[in-house]
Amino acid sequence: QVQLVESGGGLVQPGGSLRLSCAASGSIFSAYVMGWYRQAPGKQRELVATITPGESTNYADSVKGRFTISRDNAKNTVYLQMNSLKPEDTAVYYCKMRTITSDYWGQGTQVTVSS
Repeated sequence: QVQLVESGGGLVQPGGSLRLSCAASGSIFSAYVMGWYRQAPGKQRELVATITPGESTNYADSVKGRFTISRDNAKNTVYLQMNSLKPEDTAVYYCKMRTITSDYWGQGTQVTVSS
């Protein structure tokens, strides 16, 4: 049973920074692609960033140069460092693990960017 638990969300002013964490249990974390997604009110869930077991990364155009995804396999944790935050980054952020057979999601963490 895979469990993903996100943390690190909150309220931040425009231009500020946050670091999200996603701790995984119940699987071989290092073997799978991990990703961060977000869903704003009234919008579909969208990809933010992914990282492969070999640490290749991919980013949505809207966050390139501002967000950085990383992983620590010893801690079974994936991170999302978010800098230069904008009001349009406001959303619930979800962590996802992609295994051979299934996708697993965390419960989400709210990020609100507002002055």
